[in-house]
Amino acid sequence: MSSTTNPVGSSSNSTNQANAVSSALNISPADFLQLITTQLQNQNPLQPTDPTQFLGQLEQMSEVSSMQSMQTSLTSLQTTLQSSQMANGAAMIGQTVLAPSTTATLDSSGGTVTGAVSVPSGATSVTISVTNSGGALVNMFQVTPSSSGLTNFTWNGANANGAAMPAGQYKITATASNGATSTTLTPLIAAKVQSVTVDSSTSALDVNTENGTVPLSSVVSIL
Repeated sequence: MSSTTNPVGSSSNSTNQANAVSSALNISPADFLQLITTQLQNQNPLQPTDPTQFLGQLEQMSEVSSMQSMQTSLTSLQTTLQSSQMANGAAMIGQTVLAPSTTATLDSSGGTVTGAVSVPSGATSVTISVTNSGGALVNMFQVTPSSSGLTNFTWNGANANGAAMPAGQYKITATASNGATSTTLTPLIAAKVQSVTVDSSTSALDVNTENGTVPLSSVVSIL
């Protein structure tokens, strides 16, 4: 009576084993060798092991071991980078940064909001508009574009009549004009860093400010 056990060299057995090894990266070299030994002991004597395919299985195990080592190294590197990012980010807590935002926080009545915009070449004026949480226009003023670098602006925290506005969050918009056309700009608002976190989806560092959360890579400068 012939044995129903598949030989080590059979194509179906090789395929099943390769799939098992690939899907179970936690298998150790010792476990794999024990699996090979068990198959050798139970091989069909009428269809002995093919040495070439046996070596191929050993090569698969070597590849899996290399993948395990690489995965461990990458995990260790990622942990190190995150720790370094957190250390660098922690040093920013309490400091004021300039970052893209359409929201500005007026800390107290009579306070000010500072920011900057990158003005396109040829613009002759920049208009800053401030609206409250209800969408009502609070103030609007113009600044002269800088000849180089960023153009700074400061809202004095007052409405168009000069009355101090209450503390809270306001929306800041900016447009540049060359006399014929207008271009909407992205305001850069100064805000104090309250905390830092690591984005779970990108592993990048996020800076949490009083105006909201922005990626560290978006921070233009530390004031």
